[in-house]
Order: sequence, then structure tokens, then C-alpha cells
Amino acid sequence: MNRREFVTGLVAVPALVRPASAEVSAIRLGKQYGLPFLPQMVMEDHRLIEAHAASLGIKGLGVVWQTMGGPGALNDGLLSGHIQFVNVASPSLATLWDKTFGSALEVRAICAVQSMPYILTTRNPAVKTIADFTAADRIAVPTVKISGQAMALQMAAAKLWGFEKYDRLDELTVSMGHPDAMQAVLSGQTVNSHFSVAPFNYYELRVPGIHKVLSSYEADGKHTNGLQVTTKVFHDANPNICKAVRAAHEDANAFIKREPKAAAEIYLKLANDRKNSADDLVSMITDPDIDYTTTPANLMKHAEFMYKVGRIKRLPASWKDLFFAEAHDLKGS
Repeated sequence: MNRREFVTGLVAVPALVRPASAEVSAIRLGKQYGLPFLPQMVMEDHRLIEAHAASLGIKGLGVVWQTMGGPGALNDGLLSGHIQFVNVASPSLATLWDKTFGSALEVRAICAVQSMPYILTTRNPAVKTIADFTAADRIAVPTVKISGQAMALQMAAAKLWGFEKYDRLDELTVSMGHPDAMQAVLSGQTVNSHFSVAPFNYYELRVPGIHKVLSSYEADGKHTNGLQVTTKVFHDANPNICKAVRAAHEDANAFIKREPKAAAEIYLKLANDRKNSADDLVSMITDPDIDYTTTPANLMKHAEFMYKVGRIKRLPASWKDLFFAEAHDLKGS
């Protein structure tokens, strides 16, 4: 998140903090591409937020879903008030929390969305590990420096070359949404490597000549990939809507685990995915490395890394500092 985006958000504060006698009648949620957002697709298809809101006395809640290409756009939308909830990776949450700490726009999480590895692929046969990348290579990430993939690459570099060289590969990274990055890798244009999420890494690895270089789990263990976040001003004015969003996530996760094929069919429909069958998606959804859960994992390891490299000025005392109080029942880390 750059200064312009942050200031844009602060300008919106007066409109957001006007007292209201009732919770809002409509919300907008931001998401990106891929299986990390499957729970939200189930929530959208089954109208789960609307159902839980109605049970809490909010009848006829309007729910709009907006797909965006990267965390920068999501952060900007949240702070400007255009979007009330966004699904972001841990670096974005830590950055937003740090930038907004103590203000009406303080950003915290309602719950986690899932744990899922980032997978780095390449079409360069000479690259077996990240040590083999050269100045001729280009690695697509959703947003350079601030995305989960960008930080995972930094953590892997620090592990290999020593902490002081954590940013050694930053100059090779290019900001690109997953669909465009996949097409670029497949065509051999613009970028030859992609730090992706499911299902894009599965697509790429089916193609002869493309191979896996790294899983982010190798750098920092199993970690949360997405978190559902909102601002304090919205949370405090709309507690029942926030409860409805959390409950909808719990329902969606249970549905995915109970009926993976039905969840796969929802994904194929909403993502307009014509590359896979439902059975293909089921094999991805049920991968042991993928866990659709509201419990956060390894957030503090990410926050500590960001603090050490100077990306955040405040180090949360625990993962609970990054979450609203009603999520503290989760057994996170």
C-alpha cells in the first residue's frame, strides 16, 4: 500500500464515522482469482452471508462481490470505503494494521480463510532452485514487495543466502495477476516464472517444460494464505454483519470439506474455468497441503519477518492483535 492509497482512505473517514441508527443495508466484498477464494465463491453461490444476516435481524442485506487483480487494489478499496471486506494475505494485513493502528480505519481480521502454499514454477530448464535465477529471468507475483508471494520469495532468499540478502531476487519480480501471469509463462512472453496459487500452478505443471522450483511451505512451514479483514469503524458499527460473515465462512468451509465436488462445480461456474473438470478441481481441493479453515497459522512468523526488514514499525504482541476480539477463540499462531 503506497502513501497515495493510504491518504485516499483517510479522506473517506468522515463519511464512514457518521453515527448510524442501524447496520448498513448493503456490503461489498473484494476477492481475487483462484482456489484461495473458493470459500467466498460458495458464500456467494449459496447466499450464506445474507442467510446469516437475516437470522441476526438484518433482512434483505445486499451483498456484492468484486474480483480484483492484486492486494494493492483491494487495500485501496477497503481504505476508501468502496469495499467493506477484503480477503488478503498476511503481509497485507500486517501492513494495513500497522499503517492504520489507533485510527478509526484500523484494519483487523474477522477470521482466516484458508491455509495454502504458494508454488513457484518456471519454464527455464536451468532453474532447479532459486539460486539458479539470473538477471535474464522474470518472476510474476500479484504485487511486487507486498504480496504474500513476494514475501515468501524474500523469506526463501533470506534462508538460502542470509538475512541481509532477503531482497536479492526482488529485482526479478514483476506485478501481474495470476491469469495473465499463467498465460505469459505458457507462451514464453514477458515472464518465464510464476509464484502462483492453486489452480494456476496445477495448470502450469501439466505443460511439458514447466516445473516446480519452490513451495512457500518450505520457507516458513504451513501458513495462512488468506484473511477476511475489515476496518474498525465498519466493524464497530456493524457487529451483526461481521458475525454473519464469520459464520458464512464456517459454513462454506464445512461445505467444501463435506462436498468437494459440489464446491468444485461452483468454482468452475463462477470462475468461468474451462480448463478443468469438476474431478480435476476435487483433486486440488482435497490436496493435503490445502486447508479451508478460519484458524490463522504462522501469522507471527510473517509479522516478525516484516518487522525485521522494516516493512512494519509495530510488532504485534501476538496474532490476536491482528484480529477483532470475537476471533480470539480461534487457536491461531
